[in-house]
Amino acid sequence: MAQKKRGELDKAFQWNLSPIYENRAAWERDLQKAQQAVGEIAALPGTLKTSKEALKAGLDAIYRASALVERVYVYAMLQKAGDNGDSDYQEMEGKATTLSVSFGTACAFVDPEILSIPASTLKSWTESEELASYRHILEDTARSADHTLSREQEEMLAALSDAAGTPDQCFTMLESVDMTFPEITDETGKKVPLTHGSYGVYRDSRVQSVRKEAFEVYFGEFKRYLNTFAAMYAGSVKLDCYYARMRQFSSACERALFSGNVPLRVYDALVEAVHRNLPAMHRYLDLRRETLGLDELHMYDLYCPMVEDVEFNITYPQAQQMVKQALAPLGERYEKLLDRAFSERWIDVYENSGKTTGAFSCGVYGVHPYVLLNFTGTLDDAFTLAHELGHAMHSFFSDETQDYPNHDYRILVAEVASTVNEVLLTKYLLKTETDPARRAYVLNHFLEGFRTTVYRQTLFAEFERQAHDLYQQGQPLTAKVLSDVYRKLNEEYYAGAVVDALQDIEWARIPHFYNAFYVYQYATGFSSAVAIAEHILTTGDTAGYLKFLTTGGSDYPIEELKLAGVDLTDPKTVSGALGVFRSSLDEMAQLLKTL
Repeated sequence: MAQKKRGELDKAFQWNLSPIYENRAAWERDLQKAQQAVGEIAALPGTLKTSKEALKAGLDAIYRASALVERVYVYAMLQKAGDNGDSDYQEMEGKATTLSVSFGTACAFVDPEILSIPASTLKSWTESEELASYRHILEDTARSADHTLSREQEEMLAALSDAAGTPDQCFTMLESVDMTFPEITDETGKKVPLTHGSYGVYRDSRVQSVRKEAFEVYFGEFKRYLNTFAAMYAGSVKLDCYYARMRQFSSACERALFSGNVPLRVYDALVEAVHRNLPAMHRYLDLRRETLGLDELHMYDLYCPMVEDVEFNITYPQAQQMVKQALAPLGERYEKLLDRAFSERWIDVYENSGKTTGAFSCGVYGVHPYVLLNFTGTLDDAFTLAHELGHAMHSFFSDETQDYPNHDYRILVAEVASTVNEVLLTKYLLKTETDPARRAYVLNHFLEGFRTTVYRQTLFAEFERQAHDLYQQGQPLTAKVLSDVYRKLNEEYYAGAVVDALQDIEWARIPHFYNAFYVYQYATGFSSAVAIAEHILTTGDTAGYLKFLTTGGSDYPIEELKLAGVDLTDPKTVSGALGVFRSSLDEMAQLLKTL
């Protein structure tokens, strides 16, 4: 049975984008206004350095244009995400992307001109009340002085950004639109379609032959295009290294972390802490193999529930109610915003042909956030709903509290609010569930959260760093080279399990790799979230955390997290989270003995 087209689904479960723009005509009008606003920036070069009043006027004009460009782009992106195959939406996103590139090019003069202002003068201007909205931005610009180029060079790099998005665009079109999968045989012996969304369902099957076939068919299709995926990813790595070299960073990793003022030791400390705790992961794999009654644990055996005869099939309304109850400790205001998200159609729920795979949340300043799901009715989908609503509420509170220049939170903290919600949902289920088998099921899910979010994302982080380092050392990134790197990491992380040959090419299906050095923040975010959730549930004190949600980009992320009681420069943050993994593993092992 083929996937349904978008127009065949109930609109009640699709997001309502009319609060952004009522229709295409309204979007076109703002597109023209945004183009005009971007064009007017051409009159600003040379004026910013003349006085603090001129600097404020120039920044005001630039951020007014930025807000308009962002809204135009987000609307087009969200429309296309619902159906990537729609040619009208492709055209809209293309126009919006061109506009964004024009805006970036037009603003290329800003940092070099600000940095041409004598440091003492800039400091005095920055401290004035007139420039209060831009204080953190200007201080951050001054921090970037050694990595900011001349106006002409900045313009060249900005003009390249449209073409630089090609590897990611190619990945999306190949993976989300052009690729299709053969049918597989389900648990009843019936032939069923395999899609990106249903793969996760069949991967969880209690029947090993089903999950094995799903794994082999799904990854087999990626293998058919493996050289193409390698070329696309290699192109992305080359661009990352090019930008790092142009901006005089020692590596692409250093450049990526610098934007959030994150020291490399945070990245290194994460990898070191995870490596120290690999024996706990290997113990978990042994427990999984024994519980499933397998002689060998294969990579396609990693996701199915370890507890027999426990089903958590959940309808979307049930998932909504479960999430609301779990997040009740965050207070009445948070609960009312969840109700708005559900009733005002902030969420696009079900899978359709051409829809972007996976899930994401996207803030829209001055409107409200939007969430994309591909809901299939599993407990994982309820956790995904909680996760993406964490992003959404982070965006909502920051947008509500901060002015536009300071509303957007940095990548390092981007996964904290989402994972706090996941941990709260886990704790809620463990508190309310008395049946030992179902408790074991929830604990298994929690342990899987550690495996997939701390251990697996750190494996991804190591892969990214090694791939970039190899390219910098002159090694061509062929499909074989990338697969060899990925295999060695899997053999280390999953020692004791059978690392199936097709697992070597999993790197080819990870969209986050086209946003380099992002994924490590899932691991630091999860570790931070465990600490925050434990504090809230133990003390009932949400003040620091709710304050954190309002900070947006008004400070550096490591400082913002300290408001919630988390210090990522302290190795104890990750080590503490992995201590919870070990204790949860002990509880799981004891529970399984009673079943």
